[in-house]
Amino acid sequence: MLVPVKAFTEAKQRLATVLSAADRIRLARWLADGVVRSLGSTPVFVVCDDPDVRRWALDAGTTVLWTARLGLNGAVDDGVSAVAAEGYEHVVVSHADLPLPSGLVGLARPDTSTFVPDRRLDGTNVMSFPARSPIPARYGPGSFGRHLASATTPATEVRYDHHLSIDLDSPSDLTHPLLREVLPQWLPTIPVNHFTHRGR
Repeated sequence: MLVPVKAFTEAKQRLATVLSAADRIRLARWLADGVVRSLGSTPVFVVCDDPDVRRWALDAGTTVLWTARLGLNGAVDDGVSAVAAEGYEHVVVSHADLPLPSGLVGLARPDTSTFVPDRRLDGTNVMSFPARSPIPARYGPGSFGRHLASATTPATEVRYDHHLSIDLDSPSDLTHPLLREVLPQWLPTIPVNHFTHRGR
């Protein structure tokens, strides 16, 4: 499993209208913790270029791939090459901001490229492919279509997963019904937690 993790201090900028800088940092770390924990004993490689993320990743028991100044796409491509060089036959690349990540384990299928788009069918939350047939990272608006078009494996699968399709990018994402009982209670400015508190 390859997980690119942005500097916690730079993450979740689009939530600045509803969360303080401190809460955005805490949320980014909480999300990344959840992704890593959901993988159990699966080997996890964290791609990063931030010292705090590096320390967090080592404490979490992952292997750190330091990819300074490469940008997201370059870092992921470099990480995929490193994982392949370790002898792994398949690579699963997952974003670190998935609040419901339990479905990540088991995505890999032989000779198959698998893509999990976000719920807007625009971004790529997860992609899985054989190490010998890597998908060039092309993240950014519309990445799902670009990644899908780049698959060269005998089989290609698009998985519309109700859980893995949810990421936290904008304030509206925080009000998704499936997150009502999931988001941490220390986010008091989140409407879903206001709802939860009123119901107690």
